[in-house]
Parts: sequence; structure tokens; C-alpha cells
Amino acid sequence: MDGKVVVITGALGALGKVVADQALTRGARVAGIDHAPSQVPTASNRLELGGVDLTDVAQAMAAIDAAAAHFGRLDVLINIAGGFAFETVAEGDPRTWQRMYALNVMTALNASRSAIPHLAASGAGRIVNVGAMGALQAGSGMGPYAASKAAVHRLTEALAAELKGRITVNAVLPSIIDTTANRASMPNADFAKWVTPKELADVILFLASDAASAVTGALLPVSGRV
Repeated sequence: MDGKVVVITGALGALGKVVADQALTRGARVAGIDHAPSQVPTASNRLELGGVDLTDVAQAMAAIDAAAAHFGRLDVLINIAGGFAFETVAEGDPRTWQRMYALNVMTALNASRSAIPHLAASGAGRIVNVGAMGALQAGSGMGPYAASKAAVHRLTEALAAELKGRITVNAVLPSIIDTTANRASMPNADFAKWVTPKELADVILFLASDAASAVTGALLPVSGRV
């Protein structure tokens, strides 16, 4: 990862912060994009673009182009931005399906489409998406979320096929990530079984590295001990 320029969407979230820190530790230069206001000052190896709505095509393109212009290139795109909703199909709101699709699919699509020209010029371009184990077989209350993450899986496969030989495209499929929010919503769970952000970050950054040059189109389960 040394010297690579990495763009991370959702960089201010629980997972995004850990991935950004780990990438910096490994010598990467990191541009973080998030809907939340910027919290990190610009440095020689760090740029943060806050207040960006990645569901908007123009905003996504402007942010990606700004990152590429700042560092002079772009090698890796890690799509972490997204959202979660627990809602039954029969009793839920159809707008939840639209919101999940916008947050989980359109953010990844818009960022990827914007980054492809820069990544192709890299010679070792990488896209890593975040899918979900829960999208392989949806449970009760998981319909809108699982459907949107299943679409992320199909987006990953389609991009991998289209970009084969130019850019690798893969996805990690976590189970439950050990975050403060998840602990609060499931206080009686066995947290030791969950996958930690650091464990997930290690897999993401492997797929972003030169060591994963022969891996593309993979949906890689990162299920912890669930």
C-alpha cells in the first residue's frame, strides 16, 4: 500500500475511520469522502471532503476528481458509505427500500463510475465494495437492507467483468461488525463472535493491495466467529 492513493467513502463512520487509519499506517495517502462535515485537517498524506452527498452524480464526480487532483492520481476506491434499516416487508414503508437502495447501491455506483477513468490510468486500480453476509439469505426484518446489499454484490460482479484486466473489483461480506451502535442495539449478544473493524479493514486492504492483483469478482465472506 506504500505510496498508493486511496479514496474511502464513508470515511468518518465506525469502519471507515479504521480503514483510513490502517491505510495511512501502511504508507498510503488517503482521501476520505463523507456526508458528515469534515473533521480532519488536510495534510500531505490526508485529504477529507465532507458534506458530500454521494447519491448525487455531480457531487460524487466532483469529490472523486478533487481527490485525484489533490494527489495527482488515484489507485484505490473503497466504498464503505451506506446505511441500515430493520423493517418488515408487510408492515414497513416502501420508501425505506428506496432509501436503502440510494445509500448502499447508488453511492457505490456513483463513486465507482467517477473513479474508473482515474483507476484505469493507475495500472493497478482497485475497487473494494462492502456487501453483507445477510444479503446471501435475508431474514425477517432484513428485506430492504438485504435487497440493497444483494444489488451491491451484483454491481461488484458486473464491474469486475467489464473492467477485467484493467481494474480489480471485489467485495467483502461482513456478518455483524463490532461497533458501538451495534452493541447498543443488541446488548445481549456475544460480541466476541462479531467481526471487528480492524479484522475487516485488514481484508479490505489486502484486496486493495498489489498482493491481490489476481483476485477480481470475489464476494469474500468476513463472518468473524458467527
